[in-house]
Amino acid sequence: MPHGCILKALSGYYYVLRDGQSALDTTLVQCRARGVFKNKGITPLVGDKVTYELEATGEGTVTEIARRSSELIRPPIANVEQAVLVFSVTEPELNTSLLDKFLVHIEKEGLTAVICLTKWDLIKGNLVAEQRLETIISLYREIGYDVVVTSSKRKDGIEAIRSHLVHKMSVFAGQSGVGKSSLLNSLMEGLGLETNAISHRLGRGKHTTRHVELIALPEGGYVADTPGFSQLDFMELEPQELGNCFIEFAALSEGCKFRGCLHQHEPGCKVQEAVKSEQIAQSRYDHYLTFLNEMKDRKRRY
Repeated sequence: MPHGCILKALSGYYYVLRDGQSALDTTLVQCRARGVFKNKGITPLVGDKVTYELEATGEGTVTEIARRSSELIRPPIANVEQAVLVFSVTEPELNTSLLDKFLVHIEKEGLTAVICLTKWDLIKGNLVAEQRLETIISLYREIGYDVVVTSSKRKDGIEAIRSHLVHKMSVFAGQSGVGKSSLLNSLMEGLGLETNAISHRLGRGKHTTRHVELIALPEGGYVADTPGFSQLDFMELEPQELGNCFIEFAALSEGCKFRGCLHQHEPGCKVQEAVKSEQIAQSRYDHYLTFLNEMKDRKRRY
């Protein structure tokens, strides 16, 4: 039986790219799922590697779902390896608190994060803005994140982003208006699709994306433009877990005097010591405390 990958799920149908099929070939096999999945409470997801039976009509039936390496609830997608967090350096101005909130969610899911900063050409020549950007880039690189600076207009950084995507399954996430669409369109030029065709395949229109869809890259790998990370509310995270989602905290917290230290007022806290000695950036610690208070307020309300 043939194998493939679900690239789109819509209205009970699953659209499968056959193994060995060219990414330039946009013909997908329309499949239904076997009833046995529903009976077991299993829902096929975009990103699933599947086995299917081909019917005489040309449609298929998904008969088997391969073991998933990861599974996200929001967005509903399987086997994602990394998230590309797209933020503009201006218009809108770079919001590092929101960036840190995204990073917390990515770390919780165990994905690799790549930070992509767009529209850098709009601040070229503005020395104050350039200096602020350099400080932010240095901060996140020192923590251990890959940071790529791009300009879709000038095509700067496009190949650097592309190199992160090859042979991986990635989701693009970030606030609206930061240049995600322009970046994706620049990356997808190798597919030979018109811009509006790409927008159509990604489900983009005048309103927000309503479903998750993967686009296959010619070099190998898949990307998804998804709104699923846009509502970040910490509903699935406990206060004791938050520190582990700040990767520079995690290594130090093992040395804290108290187990389950929340790195607030506890004596013998290695994280607080690292903030005082500037080993941990004050901005990151401030965001941590803000998120922690949000989580505590939520627990009190519920």
